[in-house]
Amino acid sequence: MSEHPRDRFDLVPDAAAEAAFLDAFDRGRLHHAWLLCGVEGSGKASFAYRAARRLLGAAPDPSRGLLGTRPDDPVARLITAQSHPDLLILERAVEGGKTKKSISVDQARDLPEFFSKSPSQAKYRVAIIDAADDLNLNAANALLKVLEEPPERGVLFLVTHAPGRLLATIRSRCRRLAFPVWPPHALEELVRNRTGVPSAEAARIAGMAAGSPGQALALASGATLEADQLAQAWVAAPDLDRAEVMAVADKFRGADGQERFETLMDRLTAAVKVRALEEGASGARWAELWERLSDLPDRTAAINLDRADVLAGALADLQRTKARA
Repeated sequence: MSEHPRDRFDLVPDAAAEAAFLDAFDRGRLHHAWLLCGVEGSGKASFAYRAARRLLGAAPDPSRGLLGTRPDDPVARLITAQSHPDLLILERAVEGGKTKKSISVDQARDLPEFFSKSPSQAKYRVAIIDAADDLNLNAANALLKVLEEPPERGVLFLVTHAPGRLLATIRSRCRRLAFPVWPPHALEELVRNRTGVPSAEAARIAGMAAGSPGQALALASGATLEADQLAQAWVAAPDLDRAEVMAVADKFRGADGQERFETLMDRLTAAVKVRALEEGASGARWAELWERLSDLPDRTAAINLDRADVLAGALADLQRTKARA
């Protein structure tokens, strides 16, 4: 499984964003709500946890960047253990091994109660919403009520991959920090330093990551690389090994199986997209397949489809596309 942002200490998402936040903090002009904007995997949640550690009193560690702290700092250890009393996290709940489609209004209603209390161990109370895009409408309205009456000694971090989808009244009450995509050379260096993979492989991963350090690190994990190689082989091969497909589908059971399924479908969709772009004007059928595959993981989760059946259908669609292209 990929590393959670709360467990990352050595990844500096964006030095300019950290400098802007630290400047506001040091000058006593800390805004009560920060909208962290950028593509998925660009380090927004990692930044939120880094800033939260600083606000909650963790000692600085300049060797890990402007907002860096040590993993063994007492405050950092409480946050890693998800037990700091002055930190509230809102993210999609997991029930029965399945991740909910949205952050519910019941979760969002924890915000006013949380901020109605004084900090117990730190100077601030901090909430991280990862991601604000996942708030359903009622939950978004519950958040808006908190933003309309900013809590004293309270700070909110709203992670968003698509700020335009948020209520304008929410956006207008936040200070925005933008997290740009990383250039390929920076991603390549990150992958090499963090995983030790050879330069050629790191360069290939950087090219696939679309400017996202989180995506690059995920791709560099053994399971993701294996899924990517399998997806590329399936797209290129004239025929598929039925026994191999069945063996892969057999690993889709349970919560870990869901992650394997989503990873494989993501890499299969990416491989089809590359094929569509390579085919140029004659790649219309591949582009249509790409669009169909892009919707499959969400549809599978929404109506509880069998993951093995979904994979079989996707591969049958792939084979038809090969035959017609």
